[in-house]
Amino acid sequence: MKVISENKREFNVEFDKNASSGTIDGNPFNWDVKKIKNNLFHVIKDNKSYNLELLKLNPEEKTVFVKINGLKYKFQLKDKFDDLLHSLGMDNLLVTKVSDLKAPMPGLVLSIDVEVGKEVKKGDALLILEAMKMENVIKSPTDGVIKSIAVKTSQAVEKNQLLLNFE
Repeated sequence: MKVISENKREFNVEFDKNASSGTIDGNPFNWDVKKIKNNLFHVIKDNKSYNLELLKLNPEEKTVFVKINGLKYKFQLKDKFDDLLHSLGMDNLLVTKVSDLKAPMPGLVLSIDVEVGKEVKKGDALLILEAMKMENVIKSPTDGVIKSIAVKTSQAVEKNQLLLNFE
């Protein structure tokens, strides 16, 4: 499996059957991992101690967000199937296309920060939805172009109601 860090450094990582040892870029390693509680682990590798917290795991995007000794890291995982698709020029099959954005909760649309035809990047603020007296910034789940907007400012929306479409 390939592990790609935020700075695009790529590591080839292989684990043995019980995941207590393996190789990183062909170099053998051993480690001891103890689960402290839900997403908190204590790791000893090369006589060094690490506190590791699993912050988020996104199986669809194959990303892992962790905190190691207080520092946050994001890793992208690639398996042999991903490499095969890449070698065949079929990388587009790895990307799930989002066409609709639905309300994650019932609430009131306070503002709409985009317009039809606007190009947006993943993570851009699209609108603000007030729910339970809290303002929630609804961000773009993908890169794309706004095709249509199905709601208006000051409109009440229900959970899973269509907010906008992407081209």
